[in-house]
Amino acid sequence: MRTSLVVTVIGEDRPGIVEELSAHVLAAGANWEESRMARLAGKFAGLLRISVDAGRADDLARALRTLDAGGLTVVAERGGETPPAVPRTFFLELLGDDHPGIVRDVSHALAQHGVNIEELETDVTGAPMTGDPLFRAHARLAIPPSVTVEQLRLTLETLASDLMVDLTFGESDGPTGE
Repeated sequence: MRTSLVVTVIGEDRPGIVEELSAHVLAAGANWEESRMARLAGKFAGLLRISVDAGRADDLARALRTLDAGGLTVVAERGGETPPAVPRTFFLELLGDDHPGIVRDVSHALAQHGVNIEELETDVTGAPMTGDPLFRAHARLAIPPSVTVEQLRLTLETLASDLMVDLTFGESDGPTGE
């Protein structure tokens, strides 16, 4: 029987980090299933899911933690079971002038409706004409059956107006092809 390990890694960015991680995964007979990795403020930050034989999961987790000696902080935990009910998946995109509190306000509104943020990508770039900071977010949301899409859309549109951001909200096969 196989199980999943969810692994987070952070440390000073340098060449070879992914190679070190993948060597431990391969040595354990495990499979690298999915990952998100980025360089943020000079740090390497990674999140990955590995499938491994259940009997080898603890050994692999220990092996990955040995990378701590190389300047990385590694946390490896067994994944949880998949929830039985499949929620509806939607996307949310925001674009507008950057200011503190956008992520907090949006995540608060979603949490009040019991919506889970499954993925969130954000960045701040310069606006094309003025160079002013422009906040952009793309999220994949899991909406519980008890929440109507109309309720959530109204809440998000009201919030977007308050925050003065443009909002796009729809089913998961939205404009980015997800």
